Amino acid sequence: MKTDNGNETESDERVLHIRFKQSDSESVEAALAALDQGETPEPYLEVVFHDPVQLHQVTRPKNLELLQVITSEHPESIRETARIVERDVRQVHRNLNELESLGLIDLDTVGQSKRPTVWYDSISVDLSLDHPVNDRRGVKA
Repeated sequence: MKTDNGNETESDERVLHIRFKQSDSESVEAALAALDQGETPEPYLEVVFHDPVQLHQVTRPKNLELLQVITSEHPESIRETARIVERDVRQVHRNLNELESLGLIDLDTVGQSKRPTVWYDSISVDLSLDHPVNDRRGVKA
């Protein structure tokens, strides 16, 4: 719960925290402690990637555009999503499958169509520089 002048208020925004290599264990532990005490904690949504390629896939402009459209426009199908972003349906389908494999969207079957959905309103990317990333030669950079 967020506080506003000492009064508890619920935040309507659901933030998906994307992290590289390590989870925010303090937030997870706080949520679990609240559950143990019979409280209802604020939802804590987190995805942790261990491969820099996956993090790059998330932050590519075309994928970010698709996530923004899904969040703001709530398209009913992949075809409608492609129409909104003015791109070829096959390309959008490929990008949406990629986002689904990363765990960032759901593709819900509705009749003959698949509808892209998300369960968050915004994304926060946390990239710690404390953990070296291996370069292509296998040497720590």
